[in-house]
Amino acid sequence: MPELPEVEVTRLGIQPHLEGRKVSAVQVIDGRLRWPVPSILNKILPGQKVISIKRRGKYLLFEMETGYLLLHLGMTGTLRVLPSSEPLKIHDRVIFVFGKISLRLHDPRKFGAVLWHPKSKGPIESYPLLLKLGVEPFLTEFSGEHGADILYQHSRGRSIAVKQFLLAGQAVVGVGNIYCSESLFEAGIHPAKAAGKLTRSQCSRLAAAVRLILKRAIEAGGSSLKDFVNSEGDPGHFMVQTKVYDRKDQACKVCKTPIKQIVQGQRSSYFCPQCQKR
Repeated sequence: MPELPEVEVTRLGIQPHLEGRKVSAVQVIDGRLRWPVPSILNKILPGQKVISIKRRGKYLLFEMETGYLLLHLGMTGTLRVLPSSEPLKIHDRVIFVFGKISLRLHDPRKFGAVLWHPKSKGPIESYPLLLKLGVEPFLTEFSGEHGADILYQHSRGRSIAVKQFLLAGQAVVGVGNIYCSESLFEAGIHPAKAAGKLTRSQCSRLAAAVRLILKRAIEAGGSSLKDFVNSEGDPGHFMVQTKVYDRKDQACKVCKTPIKQIVQGQRSSYFCPQCQKR
């Protein structure tokens, strides 16, 4: 599933091509996504300019003149800017035409989303799917000891494992499964440790680790396990940098202890039992 780094890599790739341009047409090839694609898009979007393209969690937010277009890549979605003359491919679902170029949502499993929020209904921050998201990891609110404060306060009294606590995204967004394992290793914290037992010092290390790992992942173009490619069609390369993820029984790059794998919430967690003692 594309996580924050992959979505940010996508945003950075499409932004220079689309910001400031006007939509000339919308083609809904198959609108049966996670939620039905709004049927009004092909009526209200043509003629509207893309004012900005931002990201909130794993949602891409296209600010248009009268509202916001929200795009989510789901499990296997990708967005690419292509010549409008490019032939359709199987699993192309929605096309936003900008004259000679088009933005195409390609989504084999159809778990992605294309949604619309009119400005007349209030700020985009009030949209129900965005309301409960945690702080963005690269904002000032999560920098330095601010991030430690957020993790510490949100984790108090929680018996849930710290891995699940991070994945929930209510304290900080964007720490998907791969990045959880890598961040916890960087911070020296066992993934099964109860969130409520994190010390202030551990929260400080973890906040710094989250920012570092996500930054490295974005610089590497994200992670490509199966389907993800960026807006140019290239895979991400973060997987060649991982220190624990998908390295079961391989030697830890720090202490040479074999990496262990456990299952938490039906997802694999990887850790070094020596560097991340419980």
